Amino acid sequence: MAYFLGLDVSTTSSKALLIDHSGTVLGATSSPHTLSSPKPLWSEQDPAQWWQAVVQSIRSVILQTGIAASEIEAIGLTGQMHGLVLLDADGEVLRPAILWNDQRCQAQCDEIHQRVGKQRFIQISGNVALTGFTAPKILWVAENEPEIYTQARHVLLPKDYIRYKLTGEFAMDKADGSGTVLFDLKARDWSEELLKTLNIPREWMPPTYEGPEITGHVSESAAELTGLPQGVPVVAGGGDQAAGAVGVGPVEPGIIGLTVGTSGVIFASTPAPLIEPEGRLHAFCHAVPGLWHFMGVMLSAAGSLQWYRDTLAPEVSFDDLLREAETVPAGSEGLLFLPYLSGERTPHPDPLARGAFIGLTLRHTRGHMTRAVLEGVAFGLKDSFNLIRDAGLESVSQVRASGGGTKGALWRQILADVLESELVSVNTAEGGAFGAALLAGVGRGAWPDVVTACHETIQITGKTDPNPDNFEVYRHAYQVYRELYPLLKQTFTQLI
Repeated sequence: MAYFLGLDVSTTSSKALLIDHSGTVLGATSSPHTLSSPKPLWSEQDPAQWWQAVVQSIRSVILQTGIAASEIEAIGLTGQMHGLVLLDADGEVLRPAILWNDQRCQAQCDEIHQRVGKQRFIQISGNVALTGFTAPKILWVAENEPEIYTQARHVLLPKDYIRYKLTGEFAMDKADGSGTVLFDLKARDWSEELLKTLNIPREWMPPTYEGPEITGHVSESAAELTGLPQGVPVVAGGGDQAAGAVGVGPVEPGIIGLTVGTSGVIFASTPAPLIEPEGRLHAFCHAVPGLWHFMGVMLSAAGSLQWYRDTLAPEVSFDDLLREAETVPAGSEGLLFLPYLSGERTPHPDPLARGAFIGLTLRHTRGHMTRAVLEGVAFGLKDSFNLIRDAGLESVSQVRASGGGTKGALWRQILADVLESELVSVNTAEGGAFGAALLAGVGRGAWPDVVTACHETIQITGKTDPNPDNFEVYRHAYQVYRELYPLLKQTFTQLI
């Protein structure tokens, strides 16, 4: 029997997930991390914690499943994107990792656009420079911690530090590499122009690989710590969003992934390196060889409903709130909600954007407000949906929905109606770790390619058809919604 291990180094924990050759999940365990915010806007973690957690999770999942570790044939990696791990010449960590949600380097983002030219930067990397990305973090260290920067010899992302600890090799997958925004998106590798312009030594950047390619093998020291056999191959894997897409199936153009967690994500595979002209969508390489992807991110999706319930109705269950909302007609009788409770990312990269209820009247009840929150999040996701279509991916055959927000029938129906598209759910709920395990299986020949692996292991378990009777109501409400941010943008700046 062949088994494949997926490792996911997220912000909160490190997960180990084991599947067999049919894609059946045999077991999964997680070990937590702690997050540090030593100064306002900072978000950091100690990479040693990741390694300790990974070791614990690997040992735990082997114990949980009772399989012989010698039968694990390959390992795939995934994890939080964009984080900066700096190592010295001896491979030692120089400072705590600066994470994806760190906000300290807006000045460096502006500097990147000034040095490269904003439009030129978009055309090379496929993105604008944002505080979450890796490139501005490197510049921040150079400008604020020169004593650290002068010792640096290797730049890694979080999961690739785990790769280094497992194998002793410096390597990175192309999906996560493009998320540093130091890639030439079209060439699927490091941009010599960007590195030179930003004074980042090329030799610091590791070689890059396609998601299923083998990048190294478990070392003797890592085998002793983890209980894995020495010599097990470790494939490149992918950043959490790309590996998560492999885990639910948006690995072909036309299939859209929609995730409604605390944040909301629209994910679309593209057959070519398409770029949204203003950089309002993230454009990265996919973990699937030869594919790229668009990604739109809203910061408060299910997080908006969580805030609403905790703040305005803490004594009421989510089920009861949603039952009240079911009695309200589509459009919430003219009530709109802006879901910018944490600022916004797509299509408005604005940390000062604010949430709002617009159109409240005496006739509106708590049920109206609840439904308006659900509809406002759906409109926010439609923003990304439309940008993807306008940027060149016109044919959408299916939307695959995942995340806690899609478990309720009402919200699924609202999303289907607003997007005017069929929504389906699938049998896989482990996301990135499952996708990483599938990539490991492809790397070892269990499946000939990633698309085949997904077809053979992922099944549709439910479907929500859009209701055409609600299309016109939502088209009108969405048009009003779209006009609100430009009208209120200046007001938001006065509310700091």
